[in-house]
Amino acid sequence: IFECQRMKFSEIPQRLHALLMPPEPIIINHIISVDPNDQKKTACYDIDVEVDDTLKTQMNSFLLSTASQQEIAALDNKIHETIETINQLKTQREFMLSFARDPQGFINDWLQSQCRDLKSMTDVVGNPEEERRAEFYFQPWAQEAVCRYFYSKVQQRRQELEQALGIRNT
Repeated sequence: IFECQRMKFSEIPQRLHALLMPPEPIIINHIISVDPNDQKKTACYDIDVEVDDTLKTQMNSFLLSTASQQEIAALDNKIHETIETINQLKTQREFMLSFARDPQGFINDWLQSQCRDLKSMTDVVGNPEEERRAEFYFQPWAQEAVCRYFYSKVQQRRQELEQALGIRNT
C-alpha cells in the first residue's frame, strides 16, 4: 500500500491521509407536514453527524511533530544517564560499606584483586615454566578446551555462511 517495507509508526497517519477520500454526503429528503390533522403521526430518527475530533488532530500533530520526537529522545537519554549514575553510586556505596564493615579484610581482598588484575594485564597467567612441558597439555581439561574451541569456531563460520547466503536461523 505504501510502497515501502518499513516506516515509522508516526508516519502512518500522514501516509494514510493521502490515500483516504472524504465520504459521500448523505442526503435525506423529508417533507414536514404542518397540517393539524397529521399530529398523530410521530416519528423519531437518529441521525449520526460527523464532527471533527480535536483530540485526534492533536494526537496526529503530536505524533508527526519532530520536536516532540526529539524531546522524547532527549528525555530517554536523560533517563538512561540517570540510571547509569544510580548504578555507579550503588557500586561505590557497596564498596564503602564493605570497607566500613571489615577494613582489614577489605584491604586484603582488594590487594588480592589488584594482584589478579595486574597479572591479567601483563599476560603472565599461570606458571610459565610448567606450561613449557608437554605433560601440562595432557591433562583432562586440555581435551575439553580443544573441543570447545573448535565448536566455537564452527559456530562462527556457520553464522558467517548463513549471513552470506541470507539464511535466517529462527
